[in-house]
Amino acid sequence: MTNLEDEKYMRRAIELAKLGEGYVHPNPLVGAVIVKDGRMVGSGYHRKYGCKHAEREAFASLQNKEDAMGATLYVTLEPCCHRGKTPPCTEAILEHKIARVVIGSRDPNPLVSGRGVRILQSYGVEVVEDFLKEECDALNPIFFHYITKKTPYVFLKYAQTLDGKIATKTGKSKWISCEKSREDVHFLRHRCMGILVGIQTVLSDDPSLTARYREHPRNPIRIVLDAKLRIPLDATLVKTAGEVPTIVVTSEEFLDADSLREKRLALENAGVEILGVPKNPDTKHLSLTALMQELGKRGIDSVLIEGGGCVNDSAIREDIVDEIQIYLAPKVFGGTAPSPVGGIGVSEVMDAKQYHFQSVERIGEDLKLCYRRA
Repeated sequence: MTNLEDEKYMRRAIELAKLGEGYVHPNPLVGAVIVKDGRMVGSGYHRKYGCKHAEREAFASLQNKEDAMGATLYVTLEPCCHRGKTPPCTEAILEHKIARVVIGSRDPNPLVSGRGVRILQSYGVEVVEDFLKEECDALNPIFFHYITKKTPYVFLKYAQTLDGKIATKTGKSKWISCEKSREDVHFLRHRCMGILVGIQTVLSDDPSLTARYREHPRNPIRIVLDAKLRIPLDATLVKTAGEVPTIVVTSEEFLDADSLREKRLALENAGVEILGVPKNPDTKHLSLTALMQELGKRGIDSVLIEGGGCVNDSAIREDIVDEIQIYLAPKVFGGTAPSPVGGIGVSEVMDAKQYHFQSVERIGEDLKLCYRRA
């Protein structure tokens, strides 16, 4: 097999892996391709959490139940070797007598890391590691972060004008970005397990915070920062809490207050979960660090923040943001309109939070800029 052929089939595995976006949390995106005698005879991807892994999907797809003995398997992530929701993929590879396995990413999961490769090699399987590693790694920043940090990978998203405004001086923001950008945001919602806003966004916009993406989107768990439990009982989020999981995060000190008992009971009867977290002693706002730790314990691997300047400031100050996505629109508001990040700001340039450029993409008339944690 030539290097060009290896690249061709691994790129196909990468394309397949992306089809699982939004459905496999908290598992990784994985694609697999089986090639025998110069022909692709099977392929698959991890479709949904709890379903077959990519390798087993590929074996199940073997054309006319063709024998895979002596074939090459291309897989974007090191095959698992432990029993979870499904049996180990290393067992399936050995059962089908695969001769060669080409792997893109190494799995940082302690239950797998390197063990899958060693098991295959111990049975005489030729293993090629780190093939198109950069492209394969790019599939799973969420999984890699969550499996090593045990907290969600956090996206911070906002649309802004050329002069850095997120609303007019009267607070109007619909719509700064173009329709295609808003469609892209719905795909990002679909990709994330949770979406977080502040209470002011709920009071001002009465959002639904659902994902309107293609035919079968995956709605994120809706999370509202509401220290004093001000959310209205007739808010869309409350009225639809029985359909889409909704968490209202309040201050621990107010959690059991007699004055809030009736409101809390009404929210819980509507299907809303009330979660108490401590306040950050520096900002006096709800601690986002403590919240992310709690969400991580619940298996929530990714959160999209769609807050205003106050929430964004807290997220940046507490250093929980892993990736910033900016939709830059060709508009100018001027004046004293609000900017994406509020708070008191920094005094010195050297005190600024630093992020690394990741990508730029034109979407309609807008530019989408992505930056990741330094």
